[in-house]
Amino acid sequence: MAPEFLMDKVKGVITGLALELTNLLLEKWQACIEAQGNEKAEIRVDNDLWSISADVISKACFGSSCIKGMEIFSKLRTLQKAKSSKGMFFGIPTYRKRTNVKSLEKEIDLLIWEVVCERKCELETTLLLKEDLLQRILEESMDRFVSEDERKCFVVDNCKDIYFAGHESASVAASWCLMLLALYPQWQMYIRDEVYEACPNGSLYLDSLSKLKSATMVIQEALRLFPPTTFVSREALERTQIGHIVVPKGVCMRTLIPKLHRNPDIWGHDAHKFRLERFINGVCNTPHAYIPFGVGSRSCIGQNFAMAQLKVIISLITCKFNFSLSPNYQHAPAYGMIVLPGHGVNILIQKIQQK
Repeated sequence: MAPEFLMDKVKGVITGLALELTNLLLEKWQACIEAQGNEKAEIRVDNDLWSISADVISKACFGSSCIKGMEIFSKLRTLQKAKSSKGMFFGIPTYRKRTNVKSLEKEIDLLIWEVVCERKCELETTLLLKEDLLQRILEESMDRFVSEDERKCFVVDNCKDIYFAGHESASVAASWCLMLLALYPQWQMYIRDEVYEACPNGSLYLDSLSKLKSATMVIQEALRLFPPTTFVSREALERTQIGHIVVPKGVCMRTLIPKLHRNPDIWGHDAHKFRLERFINGVCNTPHAYIPFGVGSRSCIGQNFAMAQLKVIISLITCKFNFSLSPNYQHAPAYGMIVLPGHGVNILIQKIQQK
């Protein structure tokens, strides 16, 4: 699947879908301002950003319809919340919780398989191959397995991983970015100036993304403070010693990413604060101290996709609106499988005059 996420291919997809969908979102927010009859409007941004990210990954990687894609994402979000609950994540789940999770998983598997069957029928009718992620997964299943059940399991599991990881991390990260930019509005100006300089005619192009340094630093610092996943897990394949700790063979170890990313021994006494200067010369030089997308051979193959999408969304929103935190915003990070804004992200937006 990795070739589908190479930067050249990712940027091509992003400049199309992400630009189109983000511009539609900006029009929606502008209509909210006009409907409220004020210069400002209050928006709960996390819901809208979730919809954009879901639509991008659904169309870019699977070519599925918006309605079918949103149904899958909605059930995946419910499943994620169920699995992140206290009983499922840290304790012993009740029978009812286990039953609900299994039922959701079956519904999601069925929906994904319907998308796959639609693609198979389309191929049989048109005889045209689509060069997307779903096509690669289908081809790999044919090469790797003989049994139809094994093929189905392989396809559904891989699609489920991409559906979940491909949109949830990007949408949550975008929500945290806007929250932090609303809290530190001076950085909105820096992003805006860079976009105007990189795109004098007001249009964001493929080659412009690498020039958006301030937007990149905002995203990197947001991913440090609120990483898209809470831990990485590794099994000791043999007896191992880490410092003064002896780890027996077969023991599973989890590294808590939020704790690592806020370690004052690495990041300084202000490790809990939003400070972009940490990334002015790139990412942290301490090995494995900054791992928002995991680490090593198991790191997320979709990180280029996520970063490019985030740059487009953050840059376009910042160039269109001034925004600040709403008095209704309640800061309550929810640490489960990912770090969610527990009560959403409410901001006040105000349209600005374009240069």
